[in-house]
Amino acid sequence: MKTYSQKPTEVSREWFVVDAANVPLGRLTTLVAQKLTGKQKPTYTPHIDGGDYVIVINAKLVKATGDKRRGKVYYRHSGYPGSIKATTLEQQLEKDSTKVIEKAVYGMLPKNKLRDGRMERLKVYSDSDHSHEAQKPKKLSLTKGKS
Repeated sequence: MKTYSQKPTEVSREWFVVDAANVPLGRLTTLVAQKLTGKQKPTYTPHIDGGDYVIVINAKLVKATGDKRRGKVYYRHSGYPGSIKATTLEQQLEKDSTKVIEKAVYGMLPKNKLRDGRMERLKVYSDSDHSHEAQKPKKLSLTKGKS
C-alpha cells in the first residue's frame, strides 16, 4: 500500500463558523488552528495547504481563565530605544478584540511558508454579524466530545 499524498488540485475547502462567546481563548484557538491546517481530514499532507475557512464571531465575549485579563501582556516595539509598549488582554479586548484571537491562532500555526495563506482564511468578527452567509458555513461547537 502506497502512502497517499494530496495534490494542490485535489484540495476541497469547507466553511465553518465558531461562536467565541464564553469559550476559553486557548480552547477556541486550538480548534481554529486545527481547522485551518486541515489536520482533521484523512487527506492531510503536511506540505500542502488543505485547510478550511473559519469564521469566528463574538470575539469580544471570549473568556480568559484565571488572572489573564490583567496578567497577560502583549508587547510591541518599534525598534527605537525606550519605545516598548505594553497592553494587557483586558485593554486589547476593549480596543480591538479581533486581534487577540488572530494573534493567538497565528502563534499556534506551524512556522512555515503556509502560515500566511492559512491566516487569510481566518475571518474574525467582534459581534455576531458576518458577511459570509452565502458560503453556507457549518456551525462548530466547542462542547466536550464534539467539534
